[in-house]
Amino acid sequence: MKTISLPRLIAGGIISTALMFTACSKEDSSTNVNPSEEMFATNAAAADAEAEVVFEDVFDNVMGVNDEFGVGNVGVFGKYSESLSDDKGQAGDLSTGRTDSLQNPGCQRVTITRLNAPNPFPVRVVIDFGTGCVGRDGRTRKGKIITTYTGRMVVPGSVAETGFDGYFVNNIKVEGTHRIENQSTSNTWAYSVRVNNAKLTRPNGDFSQWNRNKLITQVEGLGTPQFPRDDVFTIRGEANGTVKRDTSTHQWATRTIEPLVKKFTCQWIVKGKLGIRRSNADAGVIDYGNGSCDNQATLTVNGVSRPIILH
Repeated sequence: MKTISLPRLIAGGIISTALMFTACSKEDSSTNVNPSEEMFATNAAAADAEAEVVFEDVFDNVMGVNDEFGVGNVGVFGKYSESLSDDKGQAGDLSTGRTDSLQNPGCQRVTITRLNAPNPFPVRVVIDFGTGCVGRDGRTRKGKIITTYTGRMVVPGSVAETGFDGYFVNNIKVEGTHRIENQSTSNTWAYSVRVNNAKLTRPNGDFSQWNRNKLITQVEGLGTPQFPRDDVFTIRGEANGTVKRDTSTHQWATRTIEPLVKKFTCQWIVKGKLGIRRSNADAGVIDYGNGSCDNQATLTVNGVSRPIILH
């Protein structure tokens, strides 16, 4: 079973930070498309993608603190995680319940508190970005990500529960709870991820409220743990939320029509379909393609398809 490839995959970005809807491709916009349905599907798809990105970033950072808690070397920590795990006052000293902290080159400050010393777990980890911290990915983060780990996240059954304190990503305020559980078996690598009561608020007052449940499973490459380039993952799950954009407010849900497929060697989802739903009926479908590695997808509303560029 692998202990590194899945988080590295997630760090590559399951869904990107924006969806850009271009002109009609398969049919002309003059066909009979209900404008309200088109607006609903567009706003819902964009809000769902935005929330997915923000919370995939949380996944990366929770897994990336160091290899004592997760796998290290992913998210905002990148290559800096070794400095945390090597510091005896940080991750190596299990003999006290004191709180330790360290400023690392990534500009975020990490504070680790043993909640049942001298036992290594449970442990609370606070990632503090202060009043503003620009990461290597160009995102500006501020505030705190606060996580309690029940065990090492590479061990089946371990759970990481995360909340936020004044946390922002690129001026978007992030609220809610995030839960990761390792559901791997002896021959399957899998994580369940649950986001509850999330809210992303923009400076102009626009917001998205979001709930998400999904299962990420490795389906290829398990036999070559030292060669991640052959790894392939599937993503199944559903989400629901409310999005406010200007004077319009929409409630939506998504469901997996065909499992999303993500390859380690490609930063984009290469295959799969999501249904954008209103009142338990599909109002639009996002199709990620036939397996080719590209940033192209298609949104179809009432039989009219528009290309989507993933950024």
